[in-house]
Amino acid sequence: MKNILRLTLNQRAREDLVPDHMLLLDYLREVVGLTGTKQGCDGGECGACTVLVDGRPRLACSTLAHQMAGKHVETVESLAKQGTLSKLQAAFHEKLGTQCGFCTPGMLMASEALLRKNPHPTREEIKTALAGNLCRCTGYVKIIESVEAAAAARCGEEVHP
Repeated sequence: MKNILRLTLNQRAREDLVPDHMLLLDYLREVVGLTGTKQGCDGGECGACTVLVDGRPRLACSTLAHQMAGKHVETVESLAKQGTLSKLQAAFHEKLGTQCGFCTPGMLMASEALLRKNPHPTREEIKTALAGNLCRCTGYVKIIESVEAAAAARCGEEVHP
């Protein structure tokens, strides 16, 4: 069975006819065409599919699309504005927080949620915020440094390793 899903996606109102059983991840990738959100483990354990729902991190692989009715959903595509990387994206690039890049969208969205709530997080707070996001390439040091650099850049400071 299909029903109309009404939500705000990346600051734009949408209405789509969506199967009742469709996951948010599949809705984003297959219906809307936003492929930045990745399918990793398909079991809610890796965080690659992290999006923001009403400003809070949520795993798209374990959320039904229809649960988003009336909500504000943000994907990694929402971070860049008019082709310009956000400070967070730029920090990941400059501080080498991305290697293969598969986990990066989820890491970015979890980090974005943290920085909105806490513009000056400690290293431990960053680790806690990213605890649900797995990376098989970096060892996390560069990811944490990237979030620290983004926090500093948002406040007009400079971070030194």
